[in-house]
Amino acid sequence: MGSAGGEFAAEVMDKAFQLGEEIAKHDCIILTGACPGLPHQAVLGAQQHGGLVVGISPALGLDEHENRYRSPHEGYTVIIFTGSGLMGREITTIRSCDIVAIIGGRSGTLGEFAIAYDEGKVIAVLEGTGGIADHVDEVVGVIDKETGVEIVYDSDPAALVEAAVACHQRRVEAGVAYLGPRTKV
Repeated sequence: MGSAGGEFAAEVMDKAFQLGEEIAKHDCIILTGACPGLPHQAVLGAQQHGGLVVGISPALGLDEHENRYRSPHEGYTVIIFTGSGLMGREITTIRSCDIVAIIGGRSGTLGEFAIAYDEGKVIAVLEGTGGIADHVDEVVGVIDKETGVEIVYDSDPAALVEAAVACHQRRVEAGVAYLGPRTKV
């Protein structure tokens, strides 16, 4: 989850691509909001390494996806067209993930973070990428609510994915991996 628009430094674009590569290297499925920007860079990184890439589109179909939402379709193994709009697809996207990675981000990413936090997910924050990712600690301090969430931080995509996967695996082994509100494995 991350910034779909705005200006991105080359270093941040590279980190997004590397994040996708690392997700694929760990045999994880990458799932995004099927949008441009940083999430799409991660999609391209995962695709380059043979990863399974799923997009959850706000559109009713490909024409609306490309023209109304100005979103790419290249690099995806499959795109699910929800017709639920930008905000509506966030719940589907977050609930479909075991680990939610945050890179950069603006208001949409903040909404996704809030859903992941309330759902008690493992959240992986790629530090040094600007936006919401660089202010998660402040947001958590304001929320001040116990949900079972576990947040891992790193500025290195490889180390971040490694830590997030290990955290999720530990939770699965302990029988506390959350699949939704108040649902445990």
